[in-house]
Amino acid sequence: MDAHRSCKVCCLGRIVLGRAASRPEDYNQVVPLNSDNCYVEEPEMRSIALLSLVIILPGIAHADLNSFTPGPVIEDYGPVADVDITVPVPKDILLRHSFDVAKRADSGELNRTLVSAARFINMHARAGVDADRINVAVVVHGTAVHDVSRETSGSTGLIAALIDHGARIFVCGQSAAYYDVTPDDLLPGVEMALSAMTLHALLQQQGYSLNPF
Repeated sequence: MDAHRSCKVCCLGRIVLGRAASRPEDYNQVVPLNSDNCYVEEPEMRSIALLSLVIILPGIAHADLNSFTPGPVIEDYGPVADVDITVPVPKDILLRHSFDVAKRADSGELNRTLVSAARFINMHARAGVDADRINVAVVVHGTAVHDVSRETSGSTGLIAALIDHGARIFVCGQSAAYYDVTPDDLLPGVEMALSAMTLHALLQQQGYSLNPF
C-alpha cells in the first residue's frame, strides 16, 4: 500500500487510522485526522488537547500522597507507603543495593536519587528487614557532584542522614576533576573514587545489585 495513503496517528494515547492528507505539503509526515478522516486544523487540535487534560488531571490530583511517610530508619527523609504485599520479603535477607546519579537536583530541591536511597532503606526496614542488613551505596558523577559539595549541595541533611545510617556515597573522581571539585569540597563522609565506572565494577564484585532506574 502507498505510504501516502495510510498513516497512524497517536495523540494523547489515542491511535487514529486515516487516509492520506489532502494537502501536498502534508505528505511524508504524520497528519492528525478527525473522525471523518479530515485534516484537523490547529484550533481543533488545541481543543482535543484541552479535553484530554480535563479527563486526565482529576486522576492525578486524586493521588493519595498522605499515605507516604518517612521512617523508621531515616526519620526525616525517604517517604514510603505501607503495602499489603503478596510477594514476601524474607526477614533474614541481606540486601546490597547501589544507585547511580549523574544529574544535579534543581535549585532548592533534594536530589531524587538520594531520596530513593533513603526510601530503599526505610521501606525494607518497615517490611521487617533489620537495618544492619540493608547496605546501600550511591555512585555520584556528572553534574550531580555539586549535590555532594559543601558549597552547592541542597541535600546536606539527607546526605548526613544516609551516611549516619551506614550508606556509602562515592564521587566519581573524573567528574570531580572536570567540575573542579576537590576532596576538601565534599560533604563529611562522602568518598572520592577513581571513577564511577571503577566503583560500579567494585560494587558488583562485592555483590551489590544496581538500581535499574
